[in-house]
Amino acid sequence: MKRAERFYRNFTKTRRWNSFRVKVETSDLYIRAHEDLSVQAERIVRSLREELRRHIERQSSFLYSLTPVERLDNCPEIVTLMYDASEKAGVGPMAAIAGAVAQIVGLELAQYSEEIIVENGGDIWMKVTMPAVAAIYPGGYAFREVALNLHPEQTPCGICTSSARIGLSYSYGKADAATVISPDAAVSDAIATEVCNRVKSEEEMAEAASYGMKCGASGVVIILRDRLVALGDIELTDPNNGEFQ
Repeated sequence: MKRAERFYRNFTKTRRWNSFRVKVETSDLYIRAHEDLSVQAERIVRSLREELRRHIERQSSFLYSLTPVERLDNCPEIVTLMYDASEKAGVGPMAAIAGAVAQIVGLELAQYSEEIIVENGGDIWMKVTMPAVAAIYPGGYAFREVALNLHPEQTPCGICTSSARIGLSYSYGKADAATVISPDAAVSDAIATEVCNRVKSEEEMAEAASYGMKCGASGVVIILRDRLVALGDIELTDPNNGEFQ
Protein backbone atom coordinates (compact mmCIF):
# COMPACT_ATOMS: atom_id res chain seq x y z
CA MET A 1 0.00 0.00 0.00
CA LYS A 2 1.41 3.37 -1.03
CA ARG A 3 1.45 6.13 1.59
CA ALA A 4 -1.62 8.35 1.53
CA GLU A 5 -1.38 10.30 4.80
CA ARG A 6 -1.80 14.07 4.44
CA PHE A 7 1.46 14.68 6.31
CA TYR A 8 2.04 17.92 4.44
CA ARG A 9 -1.02 19.76 5.81
CA ASN A 10 -0.44 22.60 8.27
CA PHE A 11 -3.44 24.04 10.13
CA THR A 12 -1.50 26.76 11.97
CA LYS A 13 -3.30 30.08 11.65
CA THR A 14 -1.16 32.94 10.30
CA ARG A 15 -1.74 36.58 9.46
CA ARG A 16 -2.26 35.58 5.86
CA TRP A 17 -4.08 32.27 6.14
CA ASN A 18 -6.92 30.62 7.96
CA SER A 19 -6.54 26.89 7.25
CA PHE A 20 -9.35 24.35 7.52
CA ARG A 21 -10.37 20.88 6.40
CA VAL A 22 -13.55 19.82 4.60
CA LYS A 23 -14.29 16.09 4.43
CA VAL A 24 -17.36 14.69 2.65
CA GLU A 25 -17.32 10.92 2.18
CA THR A 26 -14.10 10.20 0.22
CA SER A 27 -13.47 13.88 -0.62
CA ASP A 28 -10.89 15.35 1.77
CA LEU A 29 -9.94 18.97 1.09
CA TYR A 30 -7.42 21.26 2.78
CA ILE A 31 -8.23 24.90 2.19
CA ARG A 32 -6.45 28.14 2.96
CA ALA A 33 -8.34 31.42 2.80
CA HIS A 34 -8.56 34.72 4.67
CA GLU A 35 -11.40 33.34 6.81
CA ASP A 36 -12.97 30.00 7.71
CA LEU A 37 -15.22 29.08 4.78
CA SER A 38 -15.75 25.45 5.72
CA VAL A 39 -19.56 25.68 5.73
CA GLN A 40 -19.65 27.09 2.19
CA ALA A 41 -17.01 24.63 0.99
CA GLU A 42 -18.84 21.60 2.38
CA ARG A 43 -22.05 22.66 0.65
CA ILE A 44 -20.21 22.96 -2.68
CA VAL A 45 -18.47 19.58 -2.32
CA ARG A 46 -21.73 17.79 -1.49
CA SER A 47 -23.38 19.32 -4.54
CA LEU A 48 -20.48 18.34 -6.82
CA ARG A 49 -20.49 14.76 -5.56
CA GLU A 50 -24.22 14.47 -6.21
CA GLU A 51 -23.81 15.84 -9.74
CA LEU A 52 -21.11 13.27 -10.44
CA ARG A 53 -23.20 10.45 -9.00
CA ARG A 54 -26.12 11.35 -11.25
CA HIS A 55 -23.88 11.55 -14.31
CA ILE A 56 -22.25 8.18 -13.63
CA GLU A 57 -25.74 6.67 -13.46
CA ARG A 58 -26.23 7.95 -17.01
CA GLN A 59 -22.77 6.92 -18.24
CA SER A 60 -21.00 4.18 -16.28
CA SER A 61 -17.96 4.34 -18.59
CA PHE A 62 -17.28 7.83 -17.19
CA LEU A 63 -16.25 6.14 -13.94
CA TYR A 64 -14.24 3.20 -15.27
CA SER A 65 -12.69 4.17 -18.60
CA LEU A 66 -8.93 4.83 -18.78
CA THR A 67 -9.37 6.70 -22.08
CA PRO A 68 -11.68 9.56 -23.14
CA VAL A 69 -15.37 8.66 -23.43
CA GLU A 70 -18.18 9.94 -25.63
CA ARG A 71 -19.67 13.19 -24.37
CA LEU A 72 -23.29 13.32 -23.28
CA ASP A 73 -25.44 16.43 -23.58
CA ASN A 74 -26.75 18.60 -20.73
CA CYS A 75 -23.90 17.94 -18.30
CA PRO A 76 -23.00 19.94 -15.18
CA GLU A 77 -19.87 22.09 -15.10
CA ILE A 78 -17.72 19.53 -13.28
CA VAL A 79 -18.48 16.83 -15.85
CA THR A 80 -17.69 19.18 -18.73
CA LEU A 81 -14.36 20.12 -17.11
CA MET A 82 -13.50 16.43 -16.76
CA TYR A 83 -14.47 15.66 -20.37
CA ASP A 84 -12.25 18.54 -21.57
CA ALA A 85 -9.28 17.49 -19.45
CA SER A 86 -9.64 13.83 -20.42
CA GLU A 87 -9.60 14.65 -24.12
CA LYS A 88 -6.60 16.97 -23.84
CA ALA A 89 -4.45 14.44 -21.96
CA GLY A 90 -5.74 11.21 -23.49
CA VAL A 91 -6.80 9.65 -20.19
CA GLY A 92 -10.11 8.66 -18.58
CA PRO A 93 -12.33 11.41 -17.13
CA MET A 94 -11.82 10.33 -13.53
CA ALA A 95 -8.12 11.22 -13.85
CA ALA A 96 -9.29 14.85 -13.58
CA ILE A 97 -11.71 14.57 -10.67
CA ALA A 98 -9.50 15.89 -7.86
CA GLY A 99 -8.36 18.90 -9.86
CA ALA A 100 -11.88 19.63 -11.09
CA VAL A 101 -13.30 19.59 -7.56
CA ALA A 102 -10.47 21.79 -6.26
CA GLN A 103 -11.00 24.30 -9.07
CA ILE A 104 -14.77 24.63 -8.71
CA VAL A 105 -14.56 24.91 -4.92
CA GLY A 106 -11.80 27.51 -5.26
CA LEU A 107 -13.67 29.60 -7.79
CA GLU A 108 -16.82 29.56 -5.65
CA LEU A 109 -14.93 30.54 -2.49
CA ALA A 110 -13.01 33.30 -4.28
CA GLN A 111 -16.07 35.54 -3.90
CA TYR A 112 -15.44 35.52 -0.11
CA SER A 113 -11.63 35.63 -0.01
CA GLU A 114 -9.15 37.46 -2.22
CA GLU A 115 -6.68 34.58 -1.91
CA ILE A 116 -7.61 30.89 -1.96
CA ILE A 117 -5.67 27.63 -1.97
CA VAL A 118 -7.62 24.38 -2.29
CA GLU A 119 -5.72 21.08 -2.01
CA ASN A 120 -7.54 17.87 -2.82
CA GLY A 121 -5.40 14.75 -2.42
CA GLY A 122 -2.24 16.58 -3.47
CA ASP A 123 -3.92 18.37 -6.39
CA ILE A 124 -4.21 22.13 -5.98
CA TRP A 125 -6.10 25.12 -7.33
CA MET A 126 -4.85 28.48 -6.16
CA LYS A 127 -5.41 32.20 -6.59
CA VAL A 128 -2.96 34.47 -4.76
CA THR A 129 -2.09 38.16 -4.65
CA MET A 130 1.36 37.62 -3.12
CA PRO A 131 4.01 34.98 -3.91
CA ALA A 132 3.50 31.48 -2.54
CA VAL A 133 5.73 28.42 -2.22
CA ALA A 134 4.35 24.95 -3.02
CA ALA A 135 6.22 21.79 -2.07
CA ILE A 136 6.48 18.55 -4.06
CA TYR A 137 7.13 15.40 -2.02
CA PRO A 138 8.65 12.70 -4.27
CA GLY A 139 9.03 10.28 -1.38
CA GLY A 140 12.76 9.87 -0.83
CA TYR A 141 15.82 8.85 -2.82
CA ALA A 142 17.89 11.88 -3.90
CA PHE A 143 15.03 14.39 -3.69
CA ARG A 144 13.19 14.31 -0.38
CA GLU A 145 11.40 17.56 -1.15
CA VAL A 146 11.32 20.06 -4.02
CA ALA A 147 9.62 23.45 -3.92
CA LEU A 148 8.17 25.78 -6.53
CA ASN A 149 7.81 29.54 -6.41
CA LEU A 150 4.37 30.67 -7.55
CA HIS A 151 3.76 34.30 -8.48
CA PRO A 152 0.39 36.08 -8.51
CA GLU A 153 0.48 36.55 -12.27
CA GLN A 154 0.62 32.76 -12.70
CA THR A 155 -2.67 32.38 -10.88
CA PRO A 156 -5.39 31.26 -10.86
CA CYS A 157 -3.82 27.96 -11.76
CA GLY A 158 -3.83 24.26 -11.03
CA ILE A 159 -0.76 22.48 -9.61
CA CYS A 160 -1.31 18.74 -9.72
CA THR A 161 0.96 15.79 -9.02
CA SER A 162 0.80 12.11 -9.95
CA SER A 163 3.12 9.59 -8.35
CA ALA A 164 3.86 5.91 -8.78
CA ARG A 165 5.05 5.80 -5.17
CA ILE A 166 2.80 8.01 -3.03
CA GLY A 167 -0.98 8.21 -2.87
CA LEU A 168 -3.87 5.93 -3.71
CA SER A 169 -4.12 6.45 -7.47
CA TYR A 170 -2.72 3.74 -9.74
CA SER A 171 -0.06 4.69 -12.28
CA TYR A 172 1.37 2.73 -15.22
CA GLY A 173 4.63 4.64 -14.84
CA LYS A 174 7.46 4.77 -12.33
CA ALA A 175 7.95 8.49 -11.66
CA ASP A 176 8.37 9.47 -8.03
CA ALA A 177 6.48 12.65 -8.92
CA ALA A 178 5.09 14.22 -12.07
CA THR A 179 3.85 17.74 -11.34
CA VAL A 180 1.98 19.86 -13.87
CA ILE A 181 1.01 23.53 -13.75
CA SER A 182 -1.66 24.95 -16.05
CA PRO A 183 -4.44 27.56 -15.84
CA ASP A 184 -7.00 24.74 -15.33
CA ALA A 185 -6.66 22.33 -12.38
CA ALA A 186 -8.71 19.59 -14.06
CA VAL A 187 -6.35 19.73 -17.05
CA SER A 188 -3.29 19.76 -14.77
CA ASP A 189 -4.62 16.69 -12.98
CA ALA A 190 -5.27 14.73 -16.18
CA ILE A 191 -1.95 15.70 -17.77
CA ALA A 192 -0.02 14.78 -14.61
CA THR A 193 -1.62 11.32 -14.74
CA GLU A 194 -0.55 10.70 -18.31
CA VAL A 195 2.91 12.23 -17.85
CA CYS A 196 3.52 9.88 -14.91
CA ASN A 197 2.19 6.95 -16.96
CA ARG A 198 4.79 7.66 -19.65
CA VAL A 199 7.82 7.61 -17.33
CA LYS A 200 9.12 4.08 -16.99
CA SER A 201 12.81 4.99 -17.10
CA GLU A 202 15.04 8.07 -16.88
CA GLU A 203 15.37 8.06 -20.68
CA GLU A 204 11.63 8.77 -21.03
CA MET A 205 11.46 11.76 -18.69
CA ALA A 206 12.21 14.50 -21.23
CA GLU A 207 9.77 13.11 -23.78
CA ALA A 208 7.04 12.78 -21.14
CA ALA A 209 7.58 16.39 -20.05
CA SER A 210 7.33 17.54 -23.67
CA TYR A 211 4.09 15.61 -24.04
CA GLY A 212 2.69 17.45 -21.02
CA MET A 213 3.56 20.81 -22.55
CA LYS A 214 1.90 19.84 -25.84
CA CYS A 215 -1.28 18.95 -23.93
CA GLY A 216 -1.55 22.45 -22.48
CA ALA A 217 0.71 22.57 -19.44
CA SER A 218 2.51 25.82 -18.67
CA GLY A 219 5.12 23.93 -16.65
CA VAL A 220 6.12 20.31 -15.90
CA VAL A 221 8.43 18.82 -13.27
CA ILE A 222 9.28 15.11 -13.27
CA ILE A 223 11.35 13.38 -10.59
CA LEU A 224 12.66 9.82 -10.83
CA ARG A 225 15.25 8.62 -8.34
CA ASP A 226 18.20 11.07 -8.59
CA ARG A 227 17.07 12.88 -11.73
CA LEU A 228 14.81 15.92 -12.14
CA VAL A 229 13.50 17.29 -15.45
CA ALA A 230 11.68 20.63 -15.67
CA LEU A 231 10.10 22.36 -18.66
CA GLY A 232 8.16 25.58 -19.07
CA ASP A 233 7.29 28.20 -16.47
CA ILE A 234 8.95 26.52 -13.49
CA GLU A 235 10.90 28.32 -10.76
CA LEU A 236 12.51 25.97 -8.25
CA THR A 237 13.27 27.28 -4.79
CA ASP A 238 14.60 26.21 -1.40
CA PRO A 239 12.04 23.89 0.28
CA ASN A 240 12.86 25.56 3.60
CA ASN A 241 11.08 28.65 2.38
CA GLY A 242 7.96 26.85 3.53
CA GLU A 243 4.85 25.38 1.96
CA PHE A 244 2.15 27.77 0.75
CA GLN A 245 3.66 30.70 2.62
